[in-house]
Amino acid sequence: MTAQEERLDRTLRPTRARDDRFHDECGVFGVYHHPEAAHLTYLGLHGLQHRGQESAGIVSSSGDRLHEEKGMGHVARIFRKTMLRRLKGDLAIGHVRYSTAGASSVENAQPFLIDSCKGEIAVAHNGNLVNAQAIRMALERDGSIFRTGSDTEVILHLIARSKKDDLEAAIVEALKQVEGAYSLIFIARDRIIGVRDPRGFRPLSLGRLGDAHILSSESCAFDLIDAALVRDIEPGEMVVIGEAGVKSYRPFPPQPVSQCIFEYVYFSRPDSQVFGRSVHEVRKRLGRNLAKEQPVEADIVVPVPDSGMYAALGYARESKIPFALGLVRNHYVGRTFIEPKQAIRHFGVKVKLNPVKEVVAGKRVVLVDDSIVRGTTSKKIVRMLREAGAREVHVRVSSPPTVASCYYGIDTPTRRELIAATQTQDEIRDFIGADSLGYLSPEGMLEAFGRPQQATCTACFTGIYPVEVEEEEREKEHALDAS
Repeated sequence: MTAQEERLDRTLRPTRARDDRFHDECGVFGVYHHPEAAHLTYLGLHGLQHRGQESAGIVSSSGDRLHEEKGMGHVARIFRKTMLRRLKGDLAIGHVRYSTAGASSVENAQPFLIDSCKGEIAVAHNGNLVNAQAIRMALERDGSIFRTGSDTEVILHLIARSKKDDLEAAIVEALKQVEGAYSLIFIARDRIIGVRDPRGFRPLSLGRLGDAHILSSESCAFDLIDAALVRDIEPGEMVVIGEAGVKSYRPFPPQPVSQCIFEYVYFSRPDSQVFGRSVHEVRKRLGRNLAKEQPVEADIVVPVPDSGMYAALGYARESKIPFALGLVRNHYVGRTFIEPKQAIRHFGVKVKLNPVKEVVAGKRVVLVDDSIVRGTTSKKIVRMLREAGAREVHVRVSSPPTVASCYYGIDTPTRRELIAATQTQDEIRDFIGADSLGYLSPEGMLEAFGRPQQATCTACFTGIYPVEVEEEEREKEHALDAS
């Protein structure tokens, strides 16, 4: 790594989380024309909880004004019946957020609500703007005052400063000035508005529940409230949902589509339809292709729960090796846990995973996971399986090596913290202590996705960014917290 690259690495993500996983940073949900809009939004956020666990919020409209409630923690711990009763009206939008370590505060919890010359509006954002810092600095020079560290607030400032009288026109004018990834839901007193960026990095879907219209980051949230999936909001599309129904607009110049492939590899729930595909079916195809490309003689296929489950099923089916639940996950562990003063080996992993000794003892194990980030968790899991009696441990990864950071709404480590960016495959195998290590090829991943590379964002596997991030922005952008 050059001196310049090292300097960039030191400044890119100074406050990023230190655990050994990627994190999607938010989920958005909205309801139009339902008497229990806030309650349905609360349930929808439950369905999207996997997309963000540090804060959540809901803004509703009673027709004459907007009402706001938000807080830190999981959805069920934040909202009480008294709070939901205060969220009056038949329109509501909500947001769940995974923040960076340095900006975990209620001030950055969304939706953001403002009162401007356009009236009261609020917004919930999934994504990240790569030019937000430059715009923010220019606005501050002109006298704008920011309340938060989120790039989302930049959008609201641009809308408020727009000379357009019409809210939709002001939103379009604002979004034409930003670059990067955004799936947005706005709420005004009489309508909600959904927008996806022209490249379609992050998902957003339209649903229906009786006479009510629903917007959601994933279709699994529709299932929870008995709503039906209607269709995806298309890249570059804006839908305005009001008294006249759903009106669709295409106000932005078309761009090549760059849908995030990691939505399928890891982020989205397997029971969701995302980008027009079934997530669990794509993951099983990833596993089948992995078995074709990286076969091994073994006795059982064991997934790393829960992310490796469907890929492991696909691997087992293709390889004819029996599938076995050799690791059990504790689903009741939060992000923080008080460790005893006396050290316990592999403590951080053991509170989340534990091997089933009777399943793995004496067996040659194929361990299937969706990705390897820093490698530290994989190393501990391999050692745990060996200590439980596994005779051999062969690690198989249902995606290519992760070699680059994301700037489009995924919380990732710096490049030098990504083990595949600095180590060879043999070196990674030795580090994690596996008997063998095999990754899925980029071609095998794209075949499972069913889309050409030109229609996907694979920057974390290639280092090739669909929307270029200038060096200056790479140094500055994480002074702002990704939304």
